Amino acid sequence: MVRILSCLTAALLLLAASAQAQQASRLDDIIKRGSLRVGLTGDYLPFSSLDKETSKFRGFDVDMAEALGKALGVRIEYVHTAWPQMTKDFEADNFDIAMGGVSITLDRQKKGLFSTPIMREGKTPIARCADKTKYETIAEIDKPGTRVIVNPGGTNERFARANVRNAEIKVWNDNVTIFDEIAKGDADLMMTDASETRYQQKLHPGVLCALHPDKPFDFAEKAYWMQRDPALNAFVDQWLHIAMEDGSFSKIYAAWFE
Repeated sequence: MVRILSCLTAALLLLAASAQAQQASRLDDIIKRGSLRVGLTGDYLPFSSLDKETSKFRGFDVDMAEALGKALGVRIEYVHTAWPQMTKDFEADNFDIAMGGVSITLDRQKKGLFSTPIMREGKTPIARCADKTKYETIAEIDKPGTRVIVNPGGTNERFARANVRNAEIKVWNDNVTIFDEIAKGDADLMMTDASETRYQQKLHPGVLCALHPDKPFDFAEKAYWMQRDPALNAFVDQWLHIAMEDGSFSKIYAAWFE
């Protein structure tokens, strides 16, 4: 009997230890490690941009990441990724959270968790201002001879391929210089997120025009994409809630979008 009780006690202790181990979350690991690994493409202003000479990131979501790190009490460790390989990097656990203008998709939702949406978006065209009346609808865009330029691997390319049958789709690998291709006449337009069209219009005044950014072709939202850890997800959501209520989110937003 004593031996049986000893075995039962040992088994219970093992179960308790196992349960305690299972309760440890990624949030606990991040705090213990002292760093939050943030995945950024660095090619999508105003959300994120990578200076190749200094290897430093800047942008709206860089400022937001720093604010999140401060709230967590950890430093931010930036991990450079790219739109075509972001999902693979996410699955490989190369970062804890992806930021930098990430759109919510069901495919991404299958692999992780999204924060509370930070922005309502949608695809809308940006073209040379001289041509702004020519490409206001999908029907006007999807004609032989029209050159639609896309960056590979993200929602922009997916949207274009789902809606364009007759126009030419031109893939341009550099998302930083892609708008210059439109400005100099080597492409006619790009369909991308309304926030990006507004920002590029500011960078190319009188040359590029965002077409009806308030009435995009579809519905989408941007959020922060996290590894599947409820504790981390709950913290990020609470941090966003406070930031949106105390004005700190609006302050960062105004610095990049207004």
